Amino acid sequence: MKKSLSLLLLSLLAFNCSNPKQENKYKKEIEQLKAVRDSLVQVEKDRQANSEAEIATFLTFQNNDAEQAMNFYIELFDNSKVLSLQRWEKGGQGKEGTIMHASFVLNGNKYMCSDSPPIHDWDFTPAVSNFVECKDQQQLEGLFTKLSAKGSVLMPLNNYGFSKMFGYVQDQFGVSWQLNLD
Repeated sequence: MKKSLSLLLLSLLAFNCSNPKQENKYKKEIEQLKAVRDSLVQVEKDRQANSEAEIATFLTFQNNDAEQAMNFYIELFDNSKVLSLQRWEKGGQGKEGTIMHASFVLNGNKYMCSDSPPIHDWDFTPAVSNFVECKDQQQLEGLFTKLSAKGSVLMPLNNYGFSKMFGYVQDQFGVSWQLNLD
């Protein structure tokens, strides 16, 4: 595109030099083309700046089960996949073969995770959860059943007045999920 604009500008300048009557008209057109180019350059800069400021949920696992959790979540949600995966190597800070860092997408939303080598005094808490707006009751009940298996139900499926159906669970990995049907 930049090359095409440059050729167009050169063509206009060449024609402009051979036709002095049109000089002001072409100068104006050249300025307009430069403004369009500058606008497109700014759009690209804004796009790059926004992609650099991306926000993703990061899950820190302390039981060497980050990969198991990530694969479990990917199986539950459409439009989900692993983007990248780095493992701890022999002699590294973490247990060999566990996840040093992984990026994945759940239904179009980016997540990251790792198996933490040190065991921290903190862990997942229900105060921070993933909120899922379900498309229908079947999806809601299916997610509720699968996510609460080997986990715990914080709020059973019910109509609490703010939606048709709502449930709050903490899964087997300690991650909390609010499941909603409007």
